[in-house]
Amino acid sequence: MTPSRPAQPWPELSFATLRPTIETLQLWTQVVGKVRLAQTPWLNHSWHVTLYVSARGLATGLIPHGPVSFQMEFDFVAGALVIRVSDGGERRIALSAGSVAAFYAEVLGALDALGAPVLIDPLPNEVADPVPFPEDHRPRPYDAAVARDYWRALVQVERVLSRFRTRFIGKCSPVHLFWGSFDIAVTRFSGRRAPLHPGGVPHLPDAVTREAYSHEVSSAGFWPGGGGVDEPCFYAYAYPTPAGFAEAAVSPPAARFDPALGEFLLPYAAVRAAPDPDAALLAFLQSTYAAAADLAHWDRVALECGEGRPRRPRPVG
Repeated sequence: MTPSRPAQPWPELSFATLRPTIETLQLWTQVVGKVRLAQTPWLNHSWHVTLYVSARGLATGLIPHGPVSFQMEFDFVAGALVIRVSDGGERRIALSAGSVAAFYAEVLGALDALGAPVLIDPLPNEVADPVPFPEDHRPRPYDAAVARDYWRALVQVERVLSRFRTRFIGKCSPVHLFWGSFDIAVTRFSGRRAPLHPGGVPHLPDAVTREAYSHEVSSAGFWPGGGGVDEPCFYAYAYPTPAGFAEAAVSPPAARFDPALGEFLLPYAAVRAAPDPDAALLAFLQSTYAAAADLAHWDRVALECGEGRPRRPRPVG
């Protein structure tokens, strides 16, 4: 049976409703993300540790393990973490309320049973008062319907961020989700080195932050709220922040600059309510990037291109 498509592609997201499930899911994704971190050679800007939006949830992509590889996917349709090994092995772990310690033990146990044992750093990153996974026995809530709505929103966000990504011919990141900060992002690079980042991100080694921001960037994405922002929001920032960025005129009118975060924010609710949500989000992405690039004197002529179209190679001179 084929599931019916939702009437509203951009689901309603409430921070109060999202928060309990998202806090649990963030810790679960850290367990899975740290498996990828432990097995995958370091790639520039930590791109080797991220998760990707899939047709059923969030997936790691292939993770090498000696002669085999495996993939881990949060399947929000079936309500399970699915682990598949290239030799045909498979295990499923139900996604349900419970402790992080129990989830951690199930994941590592499943990998052992599949012949792909992995040891990971058990301390969460970028969260307040982190508790090592095997010691976190606190009951954690999880609402499968809330997780599915969040994933459905990510499907739309990923689609629009991917459109925006095609407008840039310079170095650009994939559209991917960082499980530390729990945001989905796409990042453009000017090609120039950046000043050494001061570090100081809570529970994240300064070496990781400094490598991530070794070059000038304009970055944008989406996260479900937190850190004093009590609503799901799109964001955009630049590193280093060029003079005048906070005062730049950006679109749409609902966008604002948050001095505490040092970035522009656009509420998800404003995009969802727009007559054309794609156009509203693209306007935010383009106007905040243009402000950063112009103020920092990027070579926009060399770095930009027309938006990609299916089956149409880019023209070259």
